Amino acid sequence: MSQPLEGIKVIDLSRILAGPLCSMTLADFGADVLKVESAAGDETRSWKPPVNAQGISTYYWSVNRNKQAVVADFADTAQLQALRALIREADVLVENFRPGVLAKFGLDYDSLRELNPALVYCSISGFGEKQGAALPGFDLLVQAVGGLMSITGEPDGPPNKVGVALVDVLAAQNAVAGILLALRERDSSGFGQRVSINLLGSLLAGLANQSSSTLATGKSPARMGNAHPSIAPYETFAASDGVVAIAVGNDRQFAALAQHLGQPELVHDPRFGSNSARVAHRTELKAIIEAATASATAAHWAAALMAAGVPAGKVNSIAEAIDFAKELGLDPVALITDPATGEVTEQIASPIGLSRTGAQYRSIPPAHGEHQELLGTFANS
Repeated sequence: MSQPLEGIKVIDLSRILAGPLCSMTLADFGADVLKVESAAGDETRSWKPPVNAQGISTYYWSVNRNKQAVVADFADTAQLQALRALIREADVLVENFRPGVLAKFGLDYDSLRELNPALVYCSISGFGEKQGAALPGFDLLVQAVGGLMSITGEPDGPPNKVGVALVDVLAAQNAVAGILLALRERDSSGFGQRVSINLLGSLLAGLANQSSSTLATGKSPARMGNAHPSIAPYETFAASDGVVAIAVGNDRQFAALAQHLGQPELVHDPRFGSNSARVAHRTELKAIIEAATASATAAHWAAALMAAGVPAGKVNSIAEAIDFAKELGLDPVALITDPATGEVTEQIASPIGLSRTGAQYRSIPPAHGEHQELLGTFANS
């Protein structure tokens, strides 16, 4: 059965995370993706340790499967012309160069839409193309200036970044959505268009209720550790051997929690009788709950509370989280066979489930310039 994006040709000029994750998602669902790199290669090829069994950077490995790879020097006239020939026949181009750089080589949107009016051209930048055009779009920087670090960490501690380049991931998802929207519109108009994604905008939209409350109240939220600004108890609690997360979303769940903690009278305490009251007295409530949870293991509380209808879970390591997903039948790991060696490697599977035309894992991430012969033939494939 054909995949949703079968026949769609993608030229990927991007590096690092947001762009490559975007193009890999398209590739997982059938798009032909050609990764175009400089002689130096994608920076993440050298971001190690850690490495996999083949000695390849696990960062690079995570976002480049199902692609072919060539090397192109934009300053070389012959190679640039070969690349433009590919673009003439392509459906999508993804790039994350600093604004203005590609215009020097005639690879900007205005130049390429004359070459290929049907091209969907996706630009991913850190801070847009106006006053922020010259700013470097590194995830840590965006987490800092975009407000995410200001609400991450303990109230009496320093601001913290999230433990993964989350803003890049958000931008990649937005880029995929934008590209699919533009392709859908092209079905009726016959014309491509430019898709513009910036990391700062992706983060501000991703802040959801936190940015919404800031606009509504004029007051920026503060760091609250693992607590929720609008719900209680909705945070982590110390157990005898670790930490358990308890996420009470309504009064019924709170009553079940109180009953299971052996303190059913809490529901009649005016400090805890409603969510608003619990939010106002969250410090006292946490002390009461933690006095109980400290008596048993995190796994015990997770199982017991979930059985009682209270959302709860042990704070897992990533390895434990993968195993937990397997226990739930979520198939979080994809197996990919290297056609050259027959070796089977594991990667995290696509999170997008389609009942008929799901993701396929055709090839491992390519070596630098592995498919160099395609620079002149890809357009005619």
